[in-house]
Amino acid sequence: MLSLGRTIISSAVFEVKFACDLEKCRGQCCLYGDSGAPLEEKEAHILEKIWPILKLYMRPEGIRAVQLKGTSTIDSDGDLVTPLIGNAECAYTQYEGGIYYCAIEKAWMDKKISFRKPISCHMFPIRVKKYEEFDAVNYEELKICRPALRRGEAENIPLYRFLEEPLIRVYGKKWYDELVMAADEIAKNK
Repeated sequence: MLSLGRTIISSAVFEVKFACDLEKCRGQCCLYGDSGAPLEEKEAHILEKIWPILKLYMRPEGIRAVQLKGTSTIDSDGDLVTPLIGNAECAYTQYEGGIYYCAIEKAWMDKKISFRKPISCHMFPIRVKKYEEFDAVNYEELKICRPALRRGEAENIPLYRFLEEPLIRVYGKKWYDELVMAADEIAKNK
């Protein structure tokens, strides 16, 4: 564990090698789980605002799910999440060539919206648990990510390096630079 600012970071964030391999995992993170992607309150408001644009990128069944459940919903644990199609994939998915993609991110890539995607999706497989005093930054190991572990190992990409952009998005460049220095120091002392 490493304490940095108001974060406590699991050692797995430094030790695990990880690089998404979409061709092999087929975007299963958009399908996996018992509820939708966790959302922050401000993200739920953004999804409501950009809904008219997102509809243009979504599958009919996803559009129906949002029309039925809303642009965000509360799951059985009381958490704010994206709606699901039935009890399976996120309503905001596209399905092309056997791979699940994020319709929100596709709209962002097309420069139709300025919101890339929920931070919980961007940070995956890092999960952040917010407490009053600190944020716990942990790696969530899942079977669906085995191809990413193999690719990360083959390319020698630590998880924190693979997730540089979302980590900076959440905690800032200064924090990330300090994280890199700490990781380098940890590596030297092994």
